[in-house]
Amino acid sequence: MKHSSSSFTMGVIILLLASTFSSGVSALTVTPMQGQTPDQIQRDQADCTSIAQQSAGSQTQPAPPSGGRMRGAAVGAMAGAAKAEAQGRQHGAYGNVNDDIKQEYRQNEAKSAAAAGVVVGGAKQRHDRREASQQSATSSQTFDQAFGSCMMGRGYSVQ
Repeated sequence: MKHSSSSFTMGVIILLLASTFSSGVSALTVTPMQGQTPDQIQRDQADCTSIAQQSAGSQTQPAPPSGGRMRGAAVGAMAGAAKAEAQGRQHGAYGNVNDDIKQEYRQNEAKSAAAAGVVVGGAKQRHDRREASQQSATSSQTFDQAFGSCMMGRGYSVQ
């Protein structure tokens, strides 16, 4: 009966370790191979997690980039208005034009440039998100490798 109880305990420990890792980015299965106690398993896991986080470079992933379209629109609108003002001043008759017409011209140019800015800002945001996703995947792999190596060095099977 004693063998059955220790097998059950070992199975619970393996399940707990597997569920701990599958809830995060990693899905590693860790099996103690040298009769480690539950306290030792927790210490080893904490130590190896710390080492792996240092190796991976970050404990948390930054939020995905957002607001790119809005920033692009704002920059575009400012650039369009400035361009309209500069172009208007190049013409000698610009000073004689009604202020309402000047304002309408600047607004139209700002709207056009803002629309272009939305497109450019969206493209940059998509690029930044793809890059962040690739960095996250690389960081995850680095963490898994470092954690697995550390745990294997301490007498665990890692899959």
